[in-house]
Amino acid sequence: MTKEITETGNITKHLIFRHSKKAKRVSLRIDPIIQKGVLILPMDASVQEGLALAKKHENWLRKQINNLPPLMSFSEGIFIPFKGKRMIIKHGGNTRGLVKIRGNQLLVFGHIEHLQRRLTDWLKSQARSEITQLVTDKSSMIGLKPGRIFIRDQKSRWGSCAYNGNLSFNWRLIMAPNFVLEYVVSHEVAHLLEHNHSCAFWDIVESITDYKKQGRDWLKREGLQLHRYGRLN
Repeated sequence: MTKEITETGNITKHLIFRHSKKAKRVSLRIDPIIQKGVLILPMDASVQEGLALAKKHENWLRKQINNLPPLMSFSEGIFIPFKGKRMIIKHGGNTRGLVKIRGNQLLVFGHIEHLQRRLTDWLKSQARSEITQLVTDKSSMIGLKPGRIFIRDQKSRWGSCAYNGNLSFNWRLIMAPNFVLEYVVSHEVAHLLEHNHSCAFWDIVESITDYKKQGRDWLKREGLQLHRYGRLN
């Protein structure tokens, strides 16, 4: 359950407030889609408590928002990352088809008004294929069988593992370098054994991937950039 509160003022124009039953403490994060700060408040916390935290980190908040890249739709001539490589979107013509890779081009076929949807669907299918294979490989390394695999578009998570073994992943990971996708899959597969972030958990992660540090560092440095693409602005 969330409740949004509209505020006016100097700093609050950069914020939205949400009360959540799941929140145990006041927290602040950046939403790259609405390009504002989001204050998450426990149900018994006041807006004033949230504002106190926001004012404490006001410089950080403004810097993060100012550094957010503009949102970009999928359209002819736009450059996007795909598996860490810089690719340019090109309309391949009205002939019915999907998407083809030619050099550094992503050729999207079909009527151009459907280019955004067609490319999004293709990227999601690529993500599902790559992730499914990685989950199979990594889970076999720890001798467990995962549940269902879901491909989503979460704002704040790259992946998650439910207690029933179902795994969810953000399709935007297909735009990141391969080692990033491998790290995230390894992270979530490790949760099949350890539903925490204990030393035992990280030992499992390191036993099934060589990219723990590189993957984490890349996501911290570049992850927000992936949210800018494929947005109808």
